[in-house]
Amino acid sequence: MTENEKHMKSDERKKKIRERYRGIDKDELELIPAREIVSLKEDTSHKRVAAYCRVSTDDPNQTTSYELQKNHYEDYIREQPGWELVDIYADEGISGTSLAHREEFGRMLADCYAGKIDLIITKSISRFARNTVDAIGTVRKLAQLRNPVGVLFETENLYTLSQTSEMILTVLSAAAQEESHTKSEIMNFSIEHRFSRGIFLTPELLGYDKDEEGNLVINPVEAETVKVIYYLYLNGFSCVDIADILTEYGRETKIGNTEWSPRSIIGVIQNERHCGDVLARKTWTPSYLDHKSRRNNNDRNQYRQRDHHEPIVSREVYNAANSMQALKGYASKNRPLPVLSVVDDGVLKGYVPIDKDWTGFSAEEYQAASESVYRDGGVETDYGESGSRLDLSGYEFVRAQFFSTMGNPAMTISGGKLRFNTSCLRKFGNVEYVELLLNTVNRCIAIRPCGKENPNAIHWGRLKDSRWSVNPVACRGLARTLFDIMEWEENVRYRFRGEFIEDGSHRLMLFELDEPEMIKIEEIILPPQEPDETEHQEENRAQEEIVIKKKMMVFPPAWADSFGRPVTSLACVSFLDQERYSGNWDVLRPAKELENYNVFTTEKLDALMREAEKIMDGWDAGTGEDRSEQRIAEVNQRKEELEQVFSLDGYEVVPGNLFEALEKNKGRRKQ
Repeated sequence: MTENEKHMKSDERKKKIRERYRGIDKDELELIPAREIVSLKEDTSHKRVAAYCRVSTDDPNQTTSYELQKNHYEDYIREQPGWELVDIYADEGISGTSLAHREEFGRMLADCYAGKIDLIITKSISRFARNTVDAIGTVRKLAQLRNPVGVLFETENLYTLSQTSEMILTVLSAAAQEESHTKSEIMNFSIEHRFSRGIFLTPELLGYDKDEEGNLVINPVEAETVKVIYYLYLNGFSCVDIADILTEYGRETKIGNTEWSPRSIIGVIQNERHCGDVLARKTWTPSYLDHKSRRNNNDRNQYRQRDHHEPIVSREVYNAANSMQALKGYASKNRPLPVLSVVDDGVLKGYVPIDKDWTGFSAEEYQAASESVYRDGGVETDYGESGSRLDLSGYEFVRAQFFSTMGNPAMTISGGKLRFNTSCLRKFGNVEYVELLLNTVNRCIAIRPCGKENPNAIHWGRLKDSRWSVNPVACRGLARTLFDIMEWEENVRYRFRGEFIEDGSHRLMLFELDEPEMIKIEEIILPPQEPDETEHQEENRAQEEIVIKKKMMVFPPAWADSFGRPVTSLACVSFLDQERYSGNWDVLRPAKELENYNVFTTEKLDALMREAEKIMDGWDAGTGEDRSEQRIAEVNQRKEELEQVFSLDGYEVVPGNLFEALEKNKGRRKQ
């Protein structure tokens, strides 16, 4: 076909299209007109009408607004021709930023879906919903019903079944939502400003009343209940026991209930106001839309003021009770609670025994414990000159990463777990239980054999049929301490090469912490493949979501210019240190307990128990009920049981971290 022929054919097609779209004579068509849309004000047909009103607080002053809205709608609907009032749905003290907890609103929607309502009338969009998504979504659902339901917003003069309503509704709903956002920001700013100036909120609290200026003043009757809760808890009574005791005595909570629960006991114990302090902003609200509060984990500024008001219990009692509460899970294992101690002499001088699960000591406390034994003589770190003629200045201790170390002892810490390889186990022969010790000065971990009865014992493996089986060990306390001291990253696996040292019957394994092997798991997302037309769409989608996890070795930048660390900066891991140590190795030397820490003596516990007995005796006298003898007998029986569990002969002072063991730690050994 020539070019002219193609051009002529194209012109013919265009001509046919033009003729087709000229249409036919209008006289040949019959027009059937659409139903005329009547505005809501002109529509006099029968309508079942519901009214919705809401106030956002329970303040009595808001009752006026609430009642005025209800009266207004009753009169307004009665005056409209053809309108029949179905019901007035009203939520009091409920925020409009979410549909949650708005029971009346939900009941109204249910009646709409059931076909009982034709029209909803409300004051404004902000009364209906301050959330744009909720407002538009609800209006659309109502309009799409088999019998559409419209919403009339009086203030905006907007009827949602009109053709132009959705765009206007979207804009106005967004404005209402932004208004809530602005109010929320203003409120947060106000709270921050108040707290930063020491102007705290004072909610109702057991043990206190408020004076005319809003200050907390002790309520003597309620304060007795608070004291008994703390004193019994420190003497080994559980929250369940204390709740039962208070319920039997008919003691009232702050809101007047006489039924106590363990949760309410915990709430009293954890409230810092009972020791005279105030901690502001313990919780915060991330979203102004759902109003769900969360615990403040450094997400927002917090403000603490000590000695803000008169305390009911001492700060020592408060700290002790809360330490017990925080360590309740540990104490339930019937293990003696750790004491902060340090090896004061021998080859392990400066090492602190650690419990892999213990979180009661901070990194600073471990550091202070290690440093305490070096205060007189200091720490020797210069190994450049030894007793021999060998001058090691300028030498470097080559890193293990330059050699094949698959058969060498290794320890790995990641994800709160501790794992040793079989080489570690074989070095110690048939030892299944070991103890971990940490030296923060030399930045080193030591492993020494111990018995199963040792509170710090780790069952690191099993010997079966002459073969070692490694046990992964959870080490929440150890991991947190090391990550704080060494400033490690949480998502990295750290592996350490160990050095086994022995002197006769003394066996020891050391792991230097400064130069670990760091292993990081990286996720690699494969690029999507070109779709194959012969394959199903689901298979193509699956190919796009392939993620590969790859292990990567991470090295510090400082390693680029050296083979290792200078000999003069080596810590105790170097064999040179052990060769120079000429004293008694005394690997199994017991650690010495440190004294300059908070203590809670048995005498203090007995005094608190006697005061609790005296208070409860007064409750009996005040109520006239014959409960005193039975309760005191029960208390004394509990004390006798505790005394049988703990033989205190030879003890001088119970350290602050041992008082939690009053009832449950039956296997405590003498320190």
